[in-house]
Amino acid sequence: MTTTSDPGGGPLAGIRVLDLSRVLAGPYATMLLADLGAEVIKVEHPVRGDDTRYWAPPSVAGESAYFLAVNRGKRSIGLDLASPPGRDLALRLCAAADVVVENFRPGGAARLGLGHEQVRAAVPHLVYCSISAYPAGHPQAADAGFDAAIQAQSGLMAVTGDATGSPTKIGVALVDVLAGLNASTAILAALRRREQTGHGEHVTVSLLGSALSGLVNVAQNALITDTEPGRHGNAHPSIVPYQTFETRDGVVMVAAGNDQLYRRLCTVLRRPDLADDPRFTRNSDRVRHRTMLVDELAVEFLGRTTAEWAEALRAGGVPASPVNGVLAALRDAGSSAVATLRHPAVGPWETVRPGFALADADSLTDTPPPLLGEHTDEVLAELGVDAARRAALRARSIIAPTDVGAADAIPVSADDTGHAQDVPTPTTETECR
Repeated sequence: MTTTSDPGGGPLAGIRVLDLSRVLAGPYATMLLADLGAEVIKVEHPVRGDDTRYWAPPSVAGESAYFLAVNRGKRSIGLDLASPPGRDLALRLCAAADVVVENFRPGGAARLGLGHEQVRAAVPHLVYCSISAYPAGHPQAADAGFDAAIQAQSGLMAVTGDATGSPTKIGVALVDVLAGLNASTAILAALRRREQTGHGEHVTVSLLGSALSGLVNVAQNALITDTEPGRHGNAHPSIVPYQTFETRDGVVMVAAGNDQLYRRLCTVLRRPDLADDPRFTRNSDRVRHRTMLVDELAVEFLGRTTAEWAEALRAGGVPASPVNGVLAALRDAGSSAVATLRHPAVGPWETVRPGFALADADSLTDTPPPLLGEHTDEVLAELGVDAARRAALRARSIIAPTDVGAADAIPVSADDTGHAQDVPTPTTETECR
């Protein structure tokens, strides 16, 4: 185990993570580890960097909002992994790390000399995490995958949207986020096991597996009934009432998730008759008579404004909310969800806190996302690479130039053999190459 971090910096202080990933799933996982105190070194192409540096607008001071969202708490080293010297330096970084995270297209890391078996031979204690589009054994296991395509393939789109409308993609790359959460969870378990055995672990996470497991009760319903679930819009297939209702001036979401909450709802609505009606007494009854009950409730909700209903329902102990916009929700949450950090190019900037908190430790790194290659000299010096050697590597474009900084190059991408190819600015959420 390394001991480069401040022991007071969080529960993962002393853990070093080498982040060979890009875009969303991998960087999100490593950012969560950084929030917990791990030292994260992000390896990027020395000129192009992570694809998301160019996924703009919006951007600020040359830094894309997308990149800022998932890369705080990291140091960036610009390194050409396709060159033998770059690969050798990457292997030295692996040897000094506790965790490696990569999301190359299957086989790509191995072709670069950085695959699990190759690295494990030199660093048997390493926790090595591979994120791919498809799990091993799947017919498409060797394919690349985008979040949007996996949403469609997994059935997630099929159960999202109005019953009479078209299947709908969720408004955020949720599959990638789930994969990142799965990766960070499994990495923590592997580190715990290493404490017990002294041995490393190969953690594998797939976008499709994350999407399918994330379907939870919907997937279980399909398996039990051997029937396609279908779409329910803003309603719930197994709970009634659990949906939006139109009000005098807008929409309110009501989540009466059990019989007690339903009775509270009837009290707020001043409709005790609906609470005592045998057709609606139990949730299973309400599901069977969904249309009749919803029609009754819909008339009542038209009698007040959204704000009035939200206040009355909360006062009555019924979970409910207006349908907020994203910015409105963030502003409403305030410092409980949003923090301000200082960035070397951007200056003070706001970012969203992680969805967890620890009572006895900070759960948000105070280190901003790095400029491209910002820490190249610092990290290589720690490896024992002297200034003369760094200058020679820089002259051959194997490491980042000293003036790369904010992303301002022509957007290009590279396949997993390192050969650059011009591509248009990406418009989809992510790709595991």
